[in-house]
Amino acid sequence: MARTITVLGLGAGDLNQLPVGIYKKLKRVSSLYVRTKEHPVLRELKEEGLNPESFDHIYEAKDQFSDVYREITRVLFEKAKDEDIVYAVPGHPLVAEETVQRLLNGASAHGVTVTVEGGQSFLDPVFASLKVDPIEGFQLVDGTALKQDELQLRHHIVICQVYDAFIASEVKLTLMDVLPDDYPVTVVTAAGSLEEVLTEVPLYELDRVTSLNNLTAVYVPPVKDEALLTHEFGKLRSVIATLRGPDGCPWDRKQTHESLKPYLLEELYEVLEAIDEQNEDHLAEELGDVLLQVMLHAQIGEDSGYFTVSDVITSITEKMIRRHPHVFETAEADDPEAVVTQWEKIKQAEKEEKGMSEGLLDSIPKSLPSLLRAYKVQKKAAKVGFDWGDAQPMHEKLREELAEWEQELLKEDKKAAAEEFGDVLFTIVNIARYYKIEPEEALRMTNEKFVRRFSFIEKTLQESGTAWEKHTLEELDALWDRAKEQGL
Repeated sequence: MARTITVLGLGAGDLNQLPVGIYKKLKRVSSLYVRTKEHPVLRELKEEGLNPESFDHIYEAKDQFSDVYREITRVLFEKAKDEDIVYAVPGHPLVAEETVQRLLNGASAHGVTVTVEGGQSFLDPVFASLKVDPIEGFQLVDGTALKQDELQLRHHIVICQVYDAFIASEVKLTLMDVLPDDYPVTVVTAAGSLEEVLTEVPLYELDRVTSLNNLTAVYVPPVKDEALLTHEFGKLRSVIATLRGPDGCPWDRKQTHESLKPYLLEELYEVLEAIDEQNEDHLAEELGDVLLQVMLHAQIGEDSGYFTVSDVITSITEKMIRRHPHVFETAEADDPEAVVTQWEKIKQAEKEEKGMSEGLLDSIPKSLPSLLRAYKVQKKAAKVGFDWGDAQPMHEKLREELAEWEQELLKEDKKAAAEEFGDVLFTIVNIARYYKIEPEEALRMTNEKFVRRFSFIEKTLQESGTAWEKHTLEELDALWDRAKEQGL
């Protein structure tokens, strides 16, 4: 015969709020277990002779709440092997009670029937005490597992299970990432009972409130000031839609995918510059400019009825999961090279599945800077074995290409000379790739070095009040060497 675990809710307040039916069951039950004795109803019933077995000792023995709930559930299933038992929890059993969810999920495997009865949720008295109507938009979250990106700041937020100062501190730090330090929040303890306490404090003082216990919740009022929402993706999307809307900006409204191409390229190079500066604030700003370009293209797609930014996000999210089976599934890739190989195989399989047939090098954009495209072309060809095994033949090839270029120069054939010079550059890129040097990055570094040293010479001449033409190349070279000595 299957045993039964009956779960009773003790409500959110004192004995006066407890339904009569629940009260009678508590009084006559023989095997009563409670998650915690720290509840007004149990303190009052103790005076009437009720002495249930609690799991408070497990809270003291475990460091993680998940371990506490797992152990409580294990004990309850073990007890239910021999007899029907009653398990009482604060509030309503199906509101913010992980142990009850664990019991329901594990009942079948343990051959136990779990029934849930009564108990007022703490939400009703919380709404009544705060004079809040949840129809305006409401979110209930767990203070022990609060995640910033899940918060709906435009809604009423009730954070439950803020048991102590440690949890309150974690909640405070999470909220302070998205709200001002002095944003008003209300600590609600024992709502609706004679012991009810409502304390409004600025956010930074949340963990200093002394009335924190297992009957405590934290209320965060909806954000009304739009300026506090500028960090949210939804706000950015709304701003871009407004700029592109009928009453928006004339410049933004006239843009197309084609007209925005140069701006996207420009912003990408500015990101690279910010990275080189090692200026994190500048980098954040420039990445924002790139994101703006993405949002504009997405809005144009939405205005045209072809795609939205949600489609963009879905596409890249699914791709990342699909191409990282070593993270999200059971595949293995123990080093970066294995990851790249796996990525390429999955990418090729995706194309074959879609019926797409293309050459190995067709996926490399023709619009890339020529030096970078040469690097990628060679790298792609090398993956199928079209590559030299060591550097020696590469150096020989470079000498050969230099000689051919010089021959064309002597012939004064500009077209042929340009073609041979391209061969020289292509071979240099090949050598750079062998030594794991990014040629585009290497040339960028040299460009910047030249600019620094040339600027030094220019500044020196300005300070001396002399013009460029007044100095010989040897004198200018001497200034160049001075710049070099100074580490420029």
